[in-house]
Amino acid sequence: MAVNKAIIGTDVQQIYRCLPVVYSHLLTFTNVVLQVRVNHVAPTYVINLLVSNLLQFCGRIIRLSGRDDKKIEDVGSFLYSLGLLASVGFMVCVAMERYLVITCPLWYRCRRPMKISVMVCAGLWVAALISRLFWFYSNYQKVPITIAGTYILLPIPLLIFFLGGTLKALSASRVPSDEKRRIIGSLVLVLLIHTLLFLPTAILFLAGKNLNNHTFYQMSILFLRLSPFADLLLYVFMRKGIIDKHLAAVCCCRMNSNDSSRMNSNDVCSSSA
Repeated sequence: MAVNKAIIGTDVQQIYRCLPVVYSHLLTFTNVVLQVRVNHVAPTYVINLLVSNLLQFCGRIIRLSGRDDKKIEDVGSFLYSLGLLASVGFMVCVAMERYLVITCPLWYRCRRPMKISVMVCAGLWVAALISRLFWFYSNYQKVPITIAGTYILLPIPLLIFFLGGTLKALSASRVPSDEKRRIIGSLVLVLLIHTLLFLPTAILFLAGKNLNNHTFYQMSILFLRLSPFADLLLYVFMRKGIIDKHLAAVCCCRMNSNDSSRMNSNDVCSSSA
């Protein structure tokens, strides 16, 4: 009886910890919608990424609140996994959109109707739903888990390609320096988020029983739960003005250090002369 009370108390604490993040996601979602009304431009992939994060939190809350009922717990696990799989696809879409803005600006402006973005988002939701249903009805056997690990691992080469192509295109373009910093910073952040937070789970799924390490399993689960926080950080950095200040400060520090090193070398040369 005491053990059950302790478990319930722990679950309630975890639910309370989720609520502030859910609230911050709702505020961010409202902010995005207000920007759409002002600028008449819908960041479709960012909106769907926020929705997938909210779905993950809803799934976790339902799962924690329904430990005594297996069906409720399964519904929570289903919603959480669905949101997680969808978020992987939408992160790739955010990076792809940044890549197309720089490498194919004319094509992007002329061939970027809202209908295409909506169709891509619908396709990603359907793909995530089919993958989750296949995983659920196969009773978590080896083949579906391997497919899930491959699904999580595939975006890494795509993100590296988008980052490399964007860097190459920016070096030969006349894009303002603040815009360059914002684009490169967002792409680097997407790559870091996926590599640090999702790669351990992909390794865990692909290795299967060959990697029987409880600590690694717990760390991979923890990293997955941190992914919605990282997505919020990504949205903040993508907003105009936020990343500019930080990256400009870094650039100024590097320029000051280079100037000081040059002055020191000049002083040495003059003294030796």
